[in-house]
Amino acid sequence: MIDTSLKTYGEDVFSEKAIRDFLPKAVATKLIATMKESKPLDPSIADEVAHGMKEWALQNGATHFTHWFQPMTGGTAEKHDAFLEPTGPAAAVQRFCGKNLIGGETDASSFPSGGLRSTFEARGYTAWDPTSPAFIKRHANGATLCIPTAFCAYTGAALDMKTPLLRSIQAVTRATERLMKKFGKAGGHVAITLGAEQEYFLVDRTFYLKRPDLLQTGRTVFGAAPAKHQQLDDHYFGAIRPRILKFMTEVEDRLWRLGIPAKTRHNEVAPAQFELAPMFEDLNLAVDHNMLIMEVLKQTAEANGLVCLLHEKPFEGVNGSGKHCNWSIAYGGKNLLSPGDSPRDNAIFLTFLSAIIRAVDLHADLLRFATAGAGNDHRLGANEAPPAIISIFLGDELSAVMQAIEEGTRTKRTGRLTFKFGVDTLPALPKDSTDRNRTSPFAFTGNKFEFRTPGSSQNCAASQMVLNTIVAESIDAICDKLEARGGDFNTELQNLLQRLIKKHKRVLFSGDGYGDAWPKEAAKRGLPNLTDTLEAIAPLEDPANRALFAKYGVLTEGEMASRHEIAAEDYLSRILIEGKVALEIARSMIRPVVADEFSRLATAIGQAKKDGLKVGVRGLTALSLKLGAGLDDLHVKCEKIEKAIAKGEPRGILAALASLRSTVDRLEMLVDDAKWPLPKYRQMLFIY
Repeated sequence: MIDTSLKTYGEDVFSEKAIRDFLPKAVATKLIATMKESKPLDPSIADEVAHGMKEWALQNGATHFTHWFQPMTGGTAEKHDAFLEPTGPAAAVQRFCGKNLIGGETDASSFPSGGLRSTFEARGYTAWDPTSPAFIKRHANGATLCIPTAFCAYTGAALDMKTPLLRSIQAVTRATERLMKKFGKAGGHVAITLGAEQEYFLVDRTFYLKRPDLLQTGRTVFGAAPAKHQQLDDHYFGAIRPRILKFMTEVEDRLWRLGIPAKTRHNEVAPAQFELAPMFEDLNLAVDHNMLIMEVLKQTAEANGLVCLLHEKPFEGVNGSGKHCNWSIAYGGKNLLSPGDSPRDNAIFLTFLSAIIRAVDLHADLLRFATAGAGNDHRLGANEAPPAIISIFLGDELSAVMQAIEEGTRTKRTGRLTFKFGVDTLPALPKDSTDRNRTSPFAFTGNKFEFRTPGSSQNCAASQMVLNTIVAESIDAICDKLEARGGDFNTELQNLLQRLIKKHKRVLFSGDGYGDAWPKEAAKRGLPNLTDTLEAIAPLEDPANRALFAKYGVLTEGEMASRHEIAAEDYLSRILIEGKVALEIARSMIRPVVADEFSRLATAIGQAKKDGLKVGVRGLTALSLKLGAGLDDLHVKCEKIEKAIAKGEPRGILAALASLRSTVDRLEMLVDDAKWPLPKYRQMLFIY
C-alpha cells in the first residue's frame, strides 16, 4: 500500500534532509551547495560524507554499496562491495571511506568502447557524481547503497552516457549566462529540466516464455494481426484493469520511495500498452530517474507474473512506444521558455526560441543520430510516431509572432482566449496558446519543447546531450553577432532575430507529419530524412559535427568515432540476432507444424477418395494446396534469409525477414489453432 501521507516519499534517497541529519553542519552545507548550485566539490569532505552516507545506508538495511553507472550498452551497471572488512580472525567492522565514495575501478574493456579500449587495456574508473543523490535499491533479502557515477577509461575518455551529458549541461549553462548578461541579468542559476514520459507494453509471462523472439529480441518477428486491435480507440485512457492497476500502484510505491515524482499513469493507444510520466526535474537527475523507472517497471512486472516490454515496436500493426522528452531551460528560477502574457514583447523568450529554431535547423541530423537504433527504426514514421524528419511545431500564436518578426510588422494582442462546451452548467475554460501536434517530432507545448522522437528503450541522455550542445552553439552564435555589430542592443537584437527567422524557418512545420506529402515537402526544403540507423549515425563522421562537440568539450573526436562504431556494431548485432531467431523459429517450430498439418490433410484426402466420399474433399484439397504452397514458400524464404545472414548486411536481412514474416503470418491463419506453436497477438494483447 502507498502511504498517502507521503512520509515514505524519498525515504530511500540520501536527500538534503538525510544529509543534514547524518553529516556535520559545515560538511552538509558544502555538499548541498554542490548538489543544488553545481559548485565544485571540496575533496576534503569526502571521508566525512562517506561515513555519514554509510551510517544512513546501514540504518536503512544496506549491506553493500555500488558505483552505479551508465555504460554505452543502453542500460546501467553495478558491482556490489560489502561494507564489511575483516579486522582479524572472526572479527570485522563496517567501513566505507572517502576513497570508496569518490572513485572506483572496473574493467573497461568488457563494455562497449568503440576502439577507445582494447581487450588488453582493461583499466577504467567510476567517479562520484555528487549532483545526483545516492539511493538505496532494495531486494528480497536486503538492500544496496547506489552511488551515481561517471565512467571513463584509463586515458580519461568517456565510456558512458552521463559524462557527455554533464559536459553538455555545463556548455549550455555557460552560453545561457553569457546571453543573459547582455539582457542586464547576472548571477542567476541556470537550470536545464527534463520530464521523460515512458511508454511500455505488458504481456503475461506465460505467453512471453513461449515466444523465443520476445525472449531474445524484445519484439515479435512473426504474428498475424488480430481482427480487433486498436481500431476502436477503446483502450486509450480506458478504465485500468485491476491486475494492471495493482502493478502500477506497486511501481509508484517503489518510485516514490526513490524520490521519483511519478505523476501520471494511463492506458495508451495500443492494447496492452501503457504510460508513466513523472514531473520535470533537473536534467541529470531526470535521466538517472528514467533509468531507474525502466528497471522498476521490469522488476515489478516480473513480480506480478507479467513482462514489461520496452522495445519500440514489439507488435507489428499497432502503435509502438516512445520516450517523450520534455526539455526546458530556466534562469534565476524563471522558465526562459515561458512566453508570458505577450510573447511578442518578451525579448528574452523570443531570443531563446530563435536560438533553438536555429539549432534544430542546422543540426537536425545530430538530433536524429541521438534517437537511432534498430528498435526505433520500426517505430519512426509509423502511424503513431513522428517521422524521421526533424521539424518544429510552434502553434498558431507563436507562428504568427515569428512571421511578424520576419516581416517587421506587429501582431495584435490576443489576450487569453476561452472556449465553451455549449452546456450551461459547464464552465468556460482558458484556451492554450498552442494546439498539440502529435505528429511533430519537436513541438513547443506552452513552456517547453517536447522531443517525441526518442525510443522507449533508449537512454534519453543521448538526445539531451545533443540538444544541450547545439543550443549552446546557437546561443553563442547569437552573442557573437550582437558583440560584433555593437550599436543599440534592442535594434541589433530585433534585426538579428528577423534574419534568423528568415534563414531557418524551413524547419517550422505545423501540418500532418504522418501525411505522404510531408516527406516530399521536406525534401524541397532541404531537410534531412535519415530513415534508418545506418543513415542516422553517418553525421557522426562529419568533421564539422566532430569539431562542434570538441569545441564545447562534450565529446572528443575519438569519443565521437567510438560512438559511431558502437552504434553500427549494436545495430548489426541486433539485426543479426533477429534474423537468426526468425530462421530458427521458422525451421524448428513453424515448418514441422505446417508439414504435419499438410500431411494430415493429404492423408484425409486420400482416405476420402478411397472411401468414395465427395463431400468435403474440395475444401480439404483447397486448404492442402494453400498449405503446400506455403510450405514451399517457407523453404525458399528460409534459404534467402540464411544467405542474407551469411552476408551480414543489415538491410538485406531486414528485407528477407519481412518477406519470411509475410509467409509465416499467412500460415498462422491456416494451421489448426491448437497446434500453432506461438502465442498469438489476440492472446498477448488482450489476456493480461
